[in-house]
Amino acid sequence: MYGEAPRSEKSAHIHLFGIKYAKDWVALNIEEVVKRAADMSDSYHVEVQKGIKLAKYVFLKKEI
Repeated sequence: MYGEAPRSEKSAHIHLFGIKYAKDWVALNIEEVVKRAADMSDSYHVEVQKGIKLAKYVFLKKEI
């Protein structure tokens, strides 16, 4: 999602990723997934965590 996002919306798409897959993160180490599987700086795990926390308050308007 990050790679396909418009330049000005990169962070928002990281949050959206966390929202979309919040239920799947329960058993995963977010830092390891971001660092190894996504090949991104491990500091981005904080942005994913923000999306996960937002997931209980928001919903996606359309499928991304």
